Amino acid sequence: MTDLKAYHYFEKRVGPFRNLSSLSEQDAEAVAQHIRQGGRNFASQRSADYMMIRRELERKAYEQFISKGGKPTNRYPHYMTLGACAWLESWYTEPDWVTISWENLPADSVSFTYGDLFPTMRYIDDKPYRKQVYTKDEILDIIQSYGWPQEWNQQGDLGPERYIEVQVWNERIIRPYRYLD
Repeated sequence: MTDLKAYHYFEKRVGPFRNLSSLSEQDAEAVAQHIRQGGRNFASQRSADYMMIRRELERKAYEQFISKGGKPTNRYPHYMTLGACAWLESWYTEPDWVTISWENLPADSVSFTYGDLFPTMRYIDDKPYRKQVYTKDEILDIIQSYGWPQEWNQQGDLGPERYIEVQVWNERIIRPYRYLD
């Protein structure tokens, strides 16, 4: 796989880049509870403390990214994957996605985790890419060393890594895709 495009998957009727982290704590919890009660998709399985954990992990990712020279304009990221991930389509009743080319991902505005932010930052094992946020240059070295999780862990039985996550820290990057018809 050499698909250096970022993919954002979403429910077609809802639209792209709807972000719980952009909401107040109260509104985010209300939406999260509604998703849990719906019980129809992968996100409905999230725990009651999901938003509290998410905000803490986003804070850690933000701080790591800044320490590596990142210049985020948001306090929270929008989430994408590097390369396509068929598994994520199964999260949605009617999946859709947008892509952004590698060239349109400014190095000072995007970070990466080798796997989803949650397990990457919380899973305990001896893999060196745990608890790490990578820059655009660094993620290419990680892919060279470990490959694409979308290829070697398609079924999810080899660990929590199912894709490489892209954290987009600037609204300007996603704005052209925000209100698609």
